[in-house]
Amino acid sequence: PQGSGLGNKGSFVEDLSEKEQLDAIRAWWAENGSYVMGGIVVGMLIIFGWNYWQSSVANTETGASMLFEDVMESSGRGNLDAAATAADDLFIDYPDSPYAAQARLAMARMYMDNGRDQDAAEVLVPLAEGSGNDELALLARLRLAKIQLYQNRPQDVVDLLEEMPESAYTARFNEVLGDAYVALESWPEAEAAYIAALNDNPQARTIDPSIIQLKINDLPAAGETAAVETALSEEEAVSADDLPDANADTAAEEEEAAGDETDSTGDEESGEA
Repeated sequence: PQGSGLGNKGSFVEDLSEKEQLDAIRAWWAENGSYVMGGIVVGMLIIFGWNYWQSSVANTETGASMLFEDVMESSGRGNLDAAATAADDLFIDYPDSPYAAQARLAMARMYMDNGRDQDAAEVLVPLAEGSGNDELALLARLRLAKIQLYQNRPQDVVDLLEEMPESAYTARFNEVLGDAYVALESWPEAEAAYIAALNDNPQARTIDPSIIQLKINDLPAAGETAAVETALSEEEAVSADDLPDANADTAAEEEEAAGDETDSTGDEESGEA
């Protein structure tokens, strides 16, 4: 009997311990259950949002890729109108896609091949003048600068390429910048740009140094430039000095004509008398 009593007492203690544990769990859940459920919901939303974003990116890239393929296929067939239509859809629907940037470069080349330099410049402007400095944007700036130079717009080239950050295109930018300064007859600036092109990363040239040196050699020497400016100034001064003589000759001719008219009038009056 005593053993049986001890056994019942042990069972009672275990039941009480389990009840206390259940009560503790219920109390903890009542206090923290809302946070746990909130965490689960947030986690599910994050997973759902991530999957949706990945799906959206995949769909965007697929659509942009298909339009880019249309641009290139039409370009290969020489169908400029079809290529332009596909490119416009790509620029409108997927403006931030890398495919749109590549399509701008492809369309610019196609426009130039068809003698439409202004269309080539316009299609490059959004990419060339954007805030990015990635390789495609830098390449677009270089091509736009060359088109502007072809259009005899050297000041636009200077505005586009001046104070460009260092990049793999620095030497090529400086060469085109030097060509623009030559067109503007800004000889010192042209020479400085050409020299900067020669000095940029000589171990990995992106320009032909012999051509740059020829361009430097073709620049007027400082003495020649000064002599030309002096000659022009003297010519302008001589022209200004000749103006009074020309005015005096004109006045003399007018007086002579007036005298002849007076003599003619006198002769007519004598005849009538």
